Amino acid sequence: MHRGGLTVVRARAALPLAILGMLWTLGACRSAGSPPLPRAPRPAPGAAALGPEVDASTMDRKLIFGYQGWFGCPDDGSPLRRWEHWFRRDVPASPATVHVDFWPDMSELGPDEHCVTPLRLSDGRPASVYSAYNPKTVNRHFRWMKEYGLAGVFLQRFTGGLRSAEMRGFRDGVVHNVRAGAEEHGRVFAVMYDISGQREGLVETLERDWIHLVDELRVTESPRYLHHRGKPVLAIWGFGFHDRYAAPGEAAELIEFFKNNPDPRYRVTLVGGVPSRWRARGYDTNPNPEWDRVYRAFDVISPWTVGRFRDAATADRFYQEVIAPDLDAARGSGIEYLPVVFPGFSWHNLKGSSPLNQIPRRGGRFFWRQVQNALRAHCTMLYGAMFDEVDEGTAMYKLGASPSEVPSEPGFVTLDADREPVPSDWYLRLAGEAQKMLRGEPMPAAELPLALPGRSGGRP
Repeated sequence: MHRGGLTVVRARAALPLAILGMLWTLGACRSAGSPPLPRAPRPAPGAAALGPEVDASTMDRKLIFGYQGWFGCPDDGSPLRRWEHWFRRDVPASPATVHVDFWPDMSELGPDEHCVTPLRLSDGRPASVYSAYNPKTVNRHFRWMKEYGLAGVFLQRFTGGLRSAEMRGFRDGVVHNVRAGAEEHGRVFAVMYDISGQREGLVETLERDWIHLVDELRVTESPRYLHHRGKPVLAIWGFGFHDRYAAPGEAAELIEFFKNNPDPRYRVTLVGGVPSRWRARGYDTNPNPEWDRVYRAFDVISPWTVGRFRDAATADRFYQEVIAPDLDAARGSGIEYLPVVFPGFSWHNLKGSSPLNQIPRRGGRFFWRQVQNALRAHCTMLYGAMFDEVDEGTAMYKLGASPSEVPSEPGFVTLDADREPVPSDWYLRLAGEAQKMLRGEPMPAAELPLALPGRSGGRP
């Protein structure tokens, strides 16, 4: 059910960003067939980057986060009635069964949002987490998006669990919460299916579930449901990976269903979350050449780059050697390109053999270098991995900033892990700056757009 699959390229002398920009001046993330994109008006000083309500008619000029929404608690009122993702299933919750490497900052959540765990903070108090089934908490997440000028989310919907009535009930509850939060706070949302773990019945499962979402939950009727190219946006993540079970024929059948359905209610603009080496058929990609036609049948393609580099040097190299040719291939196929940016990576408590803080965040420099590379490649949309993914350590929402704010065991990554203390909302601030750059504000040349607390440089 997880996406990590770490394969890190080796560091080599990094090309200066200015040179990288020159390499990509002739190639943009937008396809050759797309209409020219006018420069967005610069926001007024002090105003939120997107204003009180986000334009739901386009993906352009947006940083859109993945939203797992999979966290549950035994007493959250959901059909699951168990710890979901905070601890391993079917075993008692304890420090030995923790599933996450980061801990959410719970300081703003109300008493009715706290799920008390068996873990303890360093001062002895019980450590709490939240449930995505609680509408108040999901609403709070969308309020944060508005406060920090962020556009919205792709809500993850994992196909492997949809045959279970209890899991479907939980997932549908989260859909309601996300829709309500987006509508109240003027953000956008769209559905992203993740096919991880689906061994059989994929076509039937997705077709039936999309009909359920459209006809029964009526998600696409929400004024906040994201559209692009005149149709609702739907993403499918996982086609073409060497460790997923889908076949090219199943993918082609689903793409036909979603793009050319006889009933226009079910037609979408289709985004494909594909392997990082989709074009060359290497690395994390199934080598079957039949996948080539699948990739080029999407309207928007989004190669998964989490874990494919670990610092500025390897990020620059990856953009030069992999993403720049990707852009040419996408343009030649008439598809748009949605690059992934992520803050760091850690899944030690999920995968015990992996080190804690495996890809350090470096106070936000790692995330910001990716943003710089993508914008210098003229990308006009970004996928942020992820808003709430504490299992794999890519979460961008408010997190435990120091050891005093997280449980004392079994061991967690805090935002000061790289000896650069930052506040719990630091990555929401950086994401807000990235959104401003997408809207047309000039990009600073500094390693960070904001000054680290206690240091000069960047914006105040």
